[in-house]
Amino acid sequence: MRQILFRLIGILEVAGGFYGMVQLLPGLLAFGPLRSAAIGLIAFALYAFVLVAGVLLLENSERGIHLSSIAQLLQLPVLGTAIFSYGLHCGGFINLFTTIHLHPELAWHFGSQGLRLAFGGPSTSYFGVNLLALLSWLILKLR
Repeated sequence: MRQILFRLIGILEVAGGFYGMVQLLPGLLAFGPLRSAAIGLIAFALYAFVLVAGVLLLENSERGIHLSSIAQLLQLPVLGTAIFSYGLHCGGFINLFTTIHLHPELAWHFGSQGLRLAFGGPSTSYFGVNLLALLSWLILKLR
């Protein structure tokens, strides 16, 4: 059972990382403002990291388990404030978040990737957790 779950996590990481890199590549090759290029390079590096972690996890290496744990922790927080926004998902997400006015919401999607990284954010602040990343991180801690 452990191997099946590890393989599923690895497949989601590889697919999400690859899809994210492919989606970002045209934007990185186009000329634009330096600020968006810097955020694009950070996003590309994050997706590449998740892709490599997934490949190593599929090879069943200890390093893959360690890097995949870090990749899942990077996907854990969902934060949006007027000053800073962050949210990363590779392969899928089940986000449980609430606004500052305490209206809890649940959003989910599989077969996707996304990165929300910005200085400045929404007018209504929110914070939450990616439950799929939390569950995946807990599964990776099974020894």
